[in-house]
Amino acid sequence: MKNSTKFIGGIFIILFIGFIWMGFNNSKGDVTGNIISENKDLKVSDQNNKIEIKGSDTIVQLVSNLAEDFSKNNPDTKISVTGGGSGTGIAALLNGEIDLADSSRSIEQKELDLAREKSLDVKEVIIARDMLSVIVNKDNKVDRLTIEELSKIYKGEIKNWNEVGGKDQKITLYGRQSTSGTYTFFLEHVVKGEYSENMRNLEGNQAIFEAVKQDKGGMGYIGIGYLKEGLKNENNKIKAVDVSYDGKDYFSPLDESKINDYPISRGLFQYTKMKPVKGTELYDFIQFELSEQGQKIVEDSGFVKIANSDKQKNNDVLG
Repeated sequence: MKNSTKFIGGIFIILFIGFIWMGFNNSKGDVTGNIISENKDLKVSDQNNKIEIKGSDTIVQLVSNLAEDFSKNNPDTKISVTGGGSGTGIAALLNGEIDLADSSRSIEQKELDLAREKSLDVKEVIIARDMLSVIVNKDNKVDRLTIEELSKIYKGEIKNWNEVGGKDQKITLYGRQSTSGTYTFFLEHVVKGEYSENMRNLEGNQAIFEAVKQDKGGMGYIGIGYLKEGLKNENNKIKAVDVSYDGKDYFSPLDESKINDYPISRGLFQYTKMKPVKGTELYDFIQFELSEQGQKIVEDSGFVKIANSDKQKNNDVLG
């Protein structure tokens, strides 16, 4: 899998770098993707047949797959799917730059507050579920850890594998960048403190996978779709550790039947600036993602389809 923008049939990603620079060079907005505080009504995709999507690197491939399949029956709808991180996607949504933000974390209160300042009525849908996976090198004999142990490792309080039953070897930590929803989710639900200053911040799931594969003392966290894809390789050199709340019952991220018991499961979200209007391309695309056909693509992409409770929440939002 790749975290870069994917060009697919019916999906056109048009880069107006020179024109944007000339046209907006004197504006006050932050071009790095931070949320612009001014209340500007920027509408990049006013065209009815164009959908701009940006955000989570964890699901950029999944959403690209969904967009590709949707385009087969809707060839006139042009869909742009790019990554950059959940925070970057939500910021772009609130700045009026995109139609749909992909996120591997829930929207934060400060983002909702800013949305209200801009008179936006942000809506949330859950398009898939993830069993966030902690990975180590295949040569590492450690194959199970508790949430408490993971927390201490990522805080830098446990520094050697021999402290958790492994070899006398320094632990090398790999994680995501701060704009990543996965970075935030893992921090809030596992670390519950500050990340170790020695953690190496990498741009995407694939980068973490490759780093741990090369580093016998390495540890990282990635979305389940990336783990499943990596395990298909016969030369695979990583493995996922089982995780436990209490040190008694351990659960594997590869056992989807235990998703409700697995300690690091999460929803994967999309956000719109307001309730999608029935009959628009945006509404039809979201409904396709949530359909039986769309959820089959979710599973084929290595993630877990939404639960019945998720379907009810989505129905309440979409009407």
